[in-house]
Amino acid sequence: MGAVSKKVLIFGIDGFTGKHLSHYLKEVGYDVFGTSYADTEDKYFQVDITYKADIQRVLEEVVPDFIILLSGISFPAHGHNEDFYTINTIGAINILDVLVMLAQNPKKVIMASSATIYGNQGLEILDESLCPKPANHYGASKYSMECLAVNYFSKLNIIITRPFNYTGVGQEENFLIPKIVKHFRENKKEIELGNLHVSREFNDVSYVSEVYKKLLESEAKGKVVNIASNRGIKLLDVIDMMNEIAKYDIKVKVNPAFVRQDEIKTLTGSSKKLFGLIGEVEQKEFKSTLREMFEA
Repeated sequence: MGAVSKKVLIFGIDGFTGKHLSHYLKEVGYDVFGTSYADTEDKYFQVDITYKADIQRVLEEVVPDFIILLSGISFPAHGHNEDFYTINTIGAINILDVLVMLAQNPKKVIMASSATIYGNQGLEILDESLCPKPANHYGASKYSMECLAVNYFSKLNIIITRPFNYTGVGQEENFLIPKIVKHFRENKKEIELGNLHVSREFNDVSYVSEVYKKLLESEAKGKVVNIASNRGIKLLDVIDMMNEIAKYDIKVKVNPAFVRQDEIKTLTGSSKKLFGLIGEVEQKEFKSTLREMFEA
């Protein structure tokens, strides 16, 4: 009897999540292929998901058993709003259209949406029963993708994920935690932040990678699920941890331009549905994540 095929194709393999996830999946026995907008190498294909011909070419060559869609623009302050919809919405649905056209039905197609689709709900814990209220083009483009992808649930084995904040080595420095770590690594004496008395999820990218693996291997399909831990971490606690790791105290200044009015003090995602599908997933203490980022 031959070995079970475990070919996984990651769209957007060269991004922050894709690099960590591909490394992890290779370690646990997956045959990993990927697409990049710019680069090609062994098992990596140059693909622009706004062109169906590019998608068709890679799907016909790889014929994946699993697909994980990470491609997209993930920084909400990206300057060209139309790009969010061209890539995050239309590009994502192009992949589903080509799969149906080729009559390929992978064991699992995981599509990364975002917790930003919830917008400001006025609640401390966000679960999947809430009606999305995206407040920016990034969130709206991801919710548009979700709305369209649901129409393919009867044709393909799809799971849509809504990841909450996560970080780790290699994340771009325009995100909050890498920004903080960079200030300490460069021995800066002060840092400007927004609201200090807030608590948010800051999960480790290794936790997210493990969740994706378990979702691939689960029986779940036709689901929309948070990738969350319901683990809130106070921003001032992050500063205290970094003070200890870097062995000096940084001066924190509040920049009014960074302060959001009526910001919720505690905001986390419910992990109840997620853990109901795949079992509970543990993750390292956040101080360990910070230390890895600082020492990288």
